Amino acid sequence: MYMDWVRPSVKGFKRYYNPEVAGMVRMDTNTNVLGSNPAALRFLSAGSGDLNEYPNTYSDGLRDALAGLYGLERENFVCGSGSDETIDIAFKTFMDWGDCVNVPVPSYTLYDYFVSMNGGRTNQIMLADGFRLDTEAMLRKAKMIIVPSPNNPTGNSFKEKDLTEILERFDGPVIIDEAYGEYAGTSMIPKVNEFKNLIVMRTFSKAYAMAALRVGYSVSNLKMADLMNNVKIPYSLNKISEGAAIAAVKDQDFIKKSVDLVNRNRPVLSSGLKRLGFEPFPSDSNFILARCPVDHAAFTEGLKRKGILIRDFGSRKGTENCIRTTVGTAELNDLLLRRSEEVISECR
Repeated sequence: MYMDWVRPSVKGFKRYYNPEVAGMVRMDTNTNVLGSNPAALRFLSAGSGDLNEYPNTYSDGLRDALAGLYGLERENFVCGSGSDETIDIAFKTFMDWGDCVNVPVPSYTLYDYFVSMNGGRTNQIMLADGFRLDTEAMLRKAKMIIVPSPNNPTGNSFKEKDLTEILERFDGPVIIDEAYGEYAGTSMIPKVNEFKNLIVMRTFSKAYAMAALRVGYSVSNLKMADLMNNVKIPYSLNKISEGAAIAAVKDQDFIKKSVDLVNRNRPVLSSGLKRLGFEPFPSDSNFILARCPVDHAAFTEGLKRKGILIRDFGSRKGTENCIRTTVGTAELNDLLLRRSEEVISECR
């Protein structure tokens, strides 16, 4: 009976990844291994003021801070509760019921969720060899395109010339999801006023180490941003999270420290995985995708029994028998490699 009441476009929905995490070492979510953002913690410890009043309707204080960071205007930005909300806002604004969105595969699994939630359909476009964009295929007729760069779960950034070609040739909004953009060192944000159809997504959940507070934003030209701000839910970003994010924007030293740690430890972890028989793929982010020397599911479950969570992508198209792990500190990476060696031996 209940399924008869459910909207057809969401009948196939399943709950998102939700592991038991008590006592586990988490190398599955690609959050910042340095821990909570210190500037945000200082803001929170100082108290957040009057809880009785609403936050600013469109997070003007945070948009001003971001405008200063990037040399843009307040009105280039749309803020929300995580970049998941800003992605949802973009689809709500520009996609109608039944429209198609071109999505590369493999990429972030929740793109399909947001498209379907808004009544659309996805054209799944397989990546070319080396996890490169197939630009011609990505330009198939559709209403919108979404591309993560660096790509999750593969870790690599897409070539700027390929992204530029898509932006120049596609007649519709193009979302470039830069959730891990701080680690890549490159961004399409400086080009938002150059292209009529470019929307860049960013989050405070990764390099900024604020996943618990759910803060994200999009950057686009003034006309597109205005349309999206008209659609977004007023007050959706709470006052406490906005204040913490403003404090975090002002502490770019922490971001540099976080990126430096990943750049230092990523090649070491990659080499260690190779020695154990993995095939790690090149990464521009704070995680590594690697093909497993044993069965992916058995390996992931074996690590879990030893208290370490990673992500298993081995049953998905394009990442067959692959696992994904966060790049940790030197100590975390050593622990992961030791436990991985034990699990591999047990699997053989």
